[in-house]
Amino acid sequence: MPSDLTISRSAPLLPLDRIAASMGIGEHLLEPYGKAAAKISLDAIGELDDEPRGRYVVVTAITPTPLGEGKTTTTVGLGQAFGVLGRRGVVAIRQPSMGPTFGIKGGAAGGGYSQVTPMEALNLHLTGDMHAVTAAHNLLAAMVGNHIHQGNQLGLDPHAITWGRVLDVNDRELRNLVTGLGGRTDGTPRQSGFDITAASEVMAVLALSSSLQDLRECIGRIVVGYTREGEPVTAEMLRAAGAMTVILSEAIKPNLMQTVEQTPVLVHCGPFGNIAHGNSSIVADRIGIRGADYLVTEAGFGADMGAERFFNIKCRTSGLVPDAAVIVATVRALKAHSGKYRIVAGRPLPDDLFEENPDDVRIGAANLRKQIANVRLHGVTPVVALNAFPTDHASERQAILDVAAEEGVRAAVSTHYADGGKGAVPLAEAVADACEEPSQFRFLYDDDLSLTDKIDTIARQVYGADGIDVLPAAARALETYEKAGFGRLPVCIAKTHLSLSADPALKGAPTGWRLPVREVRASAGAGFVYPICGDMRTMPALSKTPAAEQIDIDEHGQIVGLR
Repeated sequence: MPSDLTISRSAPLLPLDRIAASMGIGEHLLEPYGKAAAKISLDAIGELDDEPRGRYVVVTAITPTPLGEGKTTTTVGLGQAFGVLGRRGVVAIRQPSMGPTFGIKGGAAGGGYSQVTPMEALNLHLTGDMHAVTAAHNLLAAMVGNHIHQGNQLGLDPHAITWGRVLDVNDRELRNLVTGLGGRTDGTPRQSGFDITAASEVMAVLALSSSLQDLRECIGRIVVGYTREGEPVTAEMLRAAGAMTVILSEAIKPNLMQTVEQTPVLVHCGPFGNIAHGNSSIVADRIGIRGADYLVTEAGFGADMGAERFFNIKCRTSGLVPDAAVIVATVRALKAHSGKYRIVAGRPLPDDLFEENPDDVRIGAANLRKQIANVRLHGVTPVVALNAFPTDHASERQAILDVAAEEGVRAAVSTHYADGGKGAVPLAEAVADACEEPSQFRFLYDDDLSLTDKIDTIARQVYGADGIDVLPAAARALETYEKAGFGRLPVCIAKTHLSLSADPALKGAPTGWRLPVREVRASAGAGFVYPICGDMRTMPALSKTPAAEQIDIDEHGQIVGLR
């Protein structure tokens, strides 16, 4: 097959006003950014309000390998397949962070004949939303430091400041540092650090806001630290919220693009799936669901991660209820979950992974069974998408289909990577049937449950843990947040995406373990509390051979090496 970049560049593109028109969006609502993308005015929400609501489909997955298992590719292929069936499909995905694009994972445009195009634009800057989030976040950090330097009228405790800085680049040397060094006019020395932009609370706020005014109010509630008496200090109290909103006033508008088969794609926001809540924006979904028969959106990593946050955080905020959930599974990932194979990003796959062994697939399918159960916990009908690789053996694919049948769920083999939308038609038909089942959607926990009990509920019911172990610092933070009035908020647990547990080495569906809660942060603006479990980094690092080493410009001025 040609490379993804070659396929993207050879795809025939339609003018974006025609793509928008297929969704019922008038040209007056578009703000073009070159030929690759256009912003959609938030006025589209009101103008489309009388249109019938399409079906709402979330694409999630089994616990992936470090290489990913084609969730975005499946999302795009499914959206295209509805078009093949003569139905309007619209895709809603997150904007890729340039950290992974230049790091281990590469870009996130999909792949093969199921990708968003042009992939260069999607993976590199797009319309500048990531930079706007970075600037807004760091403006608040600057105003925190300036407030202390100018006399600290609010009484912020320098040792209780929780607001650091962010950057959309993987850089391990920025994780922990001391700011304010130098002379008396250079600030107050204190320990701080950087997170990746996708982990910023500003990104989460942007993704969960329903309007510009809602964005302004949520930003005002962001907590930057505490006084010595334990009282929270907010962006509103620092008089920073207005300027931050101004920086984000264009970024709140979703970006319109298209697939290689001219299916409309809404690209908006990029919260990480293992650190943040891992879903694209509410405003994109509100526009897309009125402009499609089927809105297909994606939740980051496995069903224990992005899908759990989709159900309990995003749906709680938006009021939208899903009609079905697609669980992407691959032969190689389920083999890896047998515990017999080691897959490392940047290294060749082990030779024995390609040998026919359906028994290992069945052993690893414990993970698939648990992720099916996790979707059903929320009353949503699951459909298994077997993302087919050319190296799969028929017996191994059949093993996955047999597991789905034993679990009583629909399943389909999908060849969308090689065949585009037509390769995902069996999957689209299964999803359409699932959407016709009556919805029984429910949240996993009530608002009134304590924060500790919410964490414990997710650990036991979704991850399969025997309980939680809350370290002293985390226990103190939870007590502080309950007293500050954050107890009714949902929780967004940051943990490894490579295991149902907090240990990336534990594969399948491990039992007999407990979830360690080492730190807890409040994302009061975004509207959730953020426990950090296990050895989690909010600023990723580059690998020994990062993707950045392969990316360049050729003699014709074209980008090469992007994947």
